[in-house]
Amino acid sequence: MRRHIQKALILAMALCAGASAFGADDVIRYKLPNSSFPISQAVEIPAGLTTVYLSGQVPPLQDASQPKDSPLAYGGDTKGQTIGVLKAIEKTLAGMGLGMGDVVKMQVYLVADPAKDNKMDFSGFMEGYTQFFGTSAQPKLPARSAFQIAALANPAYLVEIEVVAARKK
Repeated sequence: MRRHIQKALILAMALCAGASAFGADDVIRYKLPNSSFPISQAVEIPAGLTTVYLSGQVPPLQDASQPKDSPLAYGGDTKGQTIGVLKAIEKTLAGMGLGMGDVVKMQVYLVADPAKDNKMDFSGFMEGYTQFFGTSAQPKLPARSAFQIAALANPAYLVEIEVVAARKK
């Protein structure tokens, strides 16, 4: 009987130690097969981590001298607005003790750009996105969806992004 109790205690201690050792680095990211595209096909969050859902972030005001309904006030084109949004997300995450490498899921909403024949500027978005994800400094890639939508709250916004991050409990 005593031996069974010892084994149970050892197993319980091992389980507790394992659970407390999880961190965002333990997130499992599945690469897209045969692709270098900078997103994960899937992301698996193990037990012992919590998820943090950030509300959609729109481009911050960058040039107050421009009219508030002009894309120029918010970074101009899709690339500039994407960089502004991702910097704002990075700042919000940092305030929570997280970083861009903790992002496990991203949803991107892009509005048609009048300067691009009223089509979303996906390549402009990717030029901004790849400054934050898939770099040598920050190689972790989230699972991601991107949508072209009819409009956002301000007609000057071309981009809105929401993310989910994982953190150690």
